[in-house]
Amino acid sequence: MNVSEFDFYLPETLIAQHPLEPRDASRLMVLNRDSGSIEHHTFRDLVSLLKTGDLLVLNNTRVIPARLIGEKEGTERKIEVLLLKRQELDVWEALVKPGKRLKVGQKVRFGGGILIGELLNILENGNRRIHFTYSGIFETVLDTLGHMPLPPYITAQLEDQGRYQTVYAKERGSVAAPTAGLHFTPELLLELQEKGVEIVEILLHVGLGTFRPVKVENIQDHAMHSEYYRIDLEAAEQINRAKQEGRRVIAVGTTAARTLESVGNEQGRVVPGEGWTDIFIYPGYSFKTVDALLTNFHFPKSTLVMLVSALAGRELILKAYELAVLERYRFYSFGDAMLIL
Repeated sequence: MNVSEFDFYLPETLIAQHPLEPRDASRLMVLNRDSGSIEHHTFRDLVSLLKTGDLLVLNNTRVIPARLIGEKEGTERKIEVLLLKRQELDVWEALVKPGKRLKVGQKVRFGGGILIGELLNILENGNRRIHFTYSGIFETVLDTLGHMPLPPYITAQLEDQGRYQTVYAKERGSVAAPTAGLHFTPELLLELQEKGVEIVEILLHVGLGTFRPVKVENIQDHAMHSEYYRIDLEAAEQINRAKQEGRRVIAVGTTAARTLESVGNEQGRVVPGEGWTDIFIYPGYSFKTVDALLTNFHFPKSTLVMLVSALAGRELILKAYELAVLERYRFYSFGDAMLIL
């Protein structure tokens, strides 16, 4: 299957630069896979769109201020470091920009020396391994010096850094937000629970690999980066009970969907535990645990468009995206949402 089969026209003006207020004011396109129908709603209509007994699965990861800006030791040259994955206590895999300015063994000073990073080596994928030295607790230092790692297509300043976190974000570890969850407010979650919609939380720390472009023509040649996940016993039991009783399991975001499909067996039952997943879902894949998906509008030719195409069918997704452009839906992280039933 060729990557060009997942391309579509997207005007740059439809890339959302600011989140809406309130969070649930976003628009919501609803796709019905059985009928092929497409409806237009607002996100707060979700209460009427879901059924009593539905199980909503949230990814409760929290974005860390992973973007660090410092100076190469002994010079005033600016170096930007984006933390990707903690490998050891004080060793991180990271992106360095500009990478050619920093050689193995050289150091970068952040905050006038509050934090110092030394380049250990360069990995095969071009990422860097950096060892950090500091006083105190690393997370506290990072909160002081780090910046929210907004995607490069968002060029506007974000006044409230909390708007790039879900209201249910708990465990630190992601370098990108699970953006489908940004639409929820505490009040909306409470309304859903009062209706009888069950809510369960799982964890997947989102890495940049999910959003990296597909650079091969045949999508089967694309390699996904691995991401850490965890599902506890109570969450697994709730999910398995819903599957056994024939209730819908609705993933909030592609990260929750990928996690559930990574641990689900052929009957859709999940096993509690933790690990790393590099699952790549594209058309031809048969979903085992996920019955429905709440997601945002994604990049042309991205692995995320391929995932939603696997669930709803490529033709219906491309038709929906074409309509979204005509109706001027807002795209990407701060954009509008889509519910695939």
